[in-house]
Amino acid sequence: MTDAETVLQDTVAGDSVRLEEKQMRNLLCIGCTAAVLMIGGEAAAKVTEAEAARLVGDLTPVGAERAGNADGTIPAWTGGLSQPPQGWSRGQREINPFPDDQPLFTINAGNLDQYRDSLSGGHIAMFETYPDYTMPVYQSRRTAAYPEQVYDKLRQNALTAELLDNGNGVRNTIMTSPFPIPKNGLEVIWNHILRYRGEQISFRSASATPSVDGSFNPIVTEYDYFIAYSEPGAELADIDNKIFYLKTETISPPSLAGSITLVHETLDQIRSPRLAWRYDSGSRRLRRSPNLAYETDMPNSSSLRSVDQKDMYNGAPNQYEWNLLGKRELYVPYNAYELHSGNHGADDIIHAGHINQNLTRYERHRVWVVEAILRTGISHIYSRRMFYLDEDSWQVLMTEEYDNAGDLWRVSEAHNISFYSEPVFWTTLETTYDLKAKRYYIDGLNEGQAPFDFEPGFRSNEFTASAARRAARR
Repeated sequence: MTDAETVLQDTVAGDSVRLEEKQMRNLLCIGCTAAVLMIGGEAAAKVTEAEAARLVGDLTPVGAERAGNADGTIPAWTGGLSQPPQGWSRGQREINPFPDDQPLFTINAGNLDQYRDSLSGGHIAMFETYPDYTMPVYQSRRTAAYPEQVYDKLRQNALTAELLDNGNGVRNTIMTSPFPIPKNGLEVIWNHILRYRGEQISFRSASATPSVDGSFNPIVTEYDYFIAYSEPGAELADIDNKIFYLKTETISPPSLAGSITLVHETLDQIRSPRLAWRYDSGSRRLRRSPNLAYETDMPNSSSLRSVDQKDMYNGAPNQYEWNLLGKRELYVPYNAYELHSGNHGADDIIHAGHINQNLTRYERHRVWVVEAILRTGISHIYSRRMFYLDEDSWQVLMTEEYDNAGDLWRVSEAHNISFYSEPVFWTTLETTYDLKAKRYYIDGLNEGQAPFDFEPGFRSNEFTASAARRAARR
């Protein structure tokens, strides 16, 4: 372990989950990838041919370390789950590829100190807040995989992609993460924002905001994505600064059914801000929603989550300074096939305080650690945020959100799987725990819902405001 890794581990995994800003700013970054970039800084340079060659050498095509760790608890990456397991056929929900796996051990309040160095500050806080909280830890399986054309684009992006001068966008990139060999924290967060999630996706899931006693009323929503940035043959100049188009429609309960939100997610949101419209079934009017960004309460979240926490983080990164703190080996949510299975209803998953941890799966993985510090003069409910990104996918697995007094306020998790019909590693269920209110937000409950459809056959003109207005009136 390097001196920098020791400093990071000792600081983050100390007895207190509140980390002093001065200490964090003094942390050393690890290796050649760990330069610190302020948002107003100069655009970062693309990598050289020699550096890009590492993506077929010691690094995976995504930019992760191909080798396992020293003690063998993290295996080498051998291609991920690139082929579906036996017994699964297209059109079915993903089945568990590891049905015989059992927990190696379970972390609880009684043995917490034994594993503290391998836990994030947020997870330590969950144990300290909820005495019955547990984390079942399984064999680590590096399942993340993508189509070959995505791997090809990753290498091309590595050679050409650059941050814009203000850091609020990228250029010379397409389809997937721009910076598989990142130089700073801003490049890492753009890797998450632009990671490959398929080209078109349609699915339904339920969300809920349980009360302290665990009672809840689920809200079922349909999500339709058209990801222009990842469309075959797309070029950055041709997509009109759009990353994706998203239309959501509330299906139930009846009091909310028919409400529609339409979002045009832009790449450089300072030059061309996110466009959003909201159709309220009560007023029967489609209106622009200029404030559907940043710290605005996410609809139907009972003020437990901000808009920019959807998908763990989204939107323009201009409100924060992004510091890359290096990598850590942590126990993180991974391969959540049991939660995804559809075999467990909302009553089985939702418990008072937190979800049913017996249905979760945690594994030891290497994660990139990025700290976001609110810029001077900017208003946001979170003064500091910590992000833990999977090295094999650029998916944010966990976050920590601090209030303006510097105290840890919320902890979020993304429970992910590798999908089969379109090889992609993505969220199946997300949670945000409010440690003050002792409540949480959950999204991704899928009992009774159809599997994700990665080939719905959408056209981009189905995501215009006029198309949304026509759909709302049907």
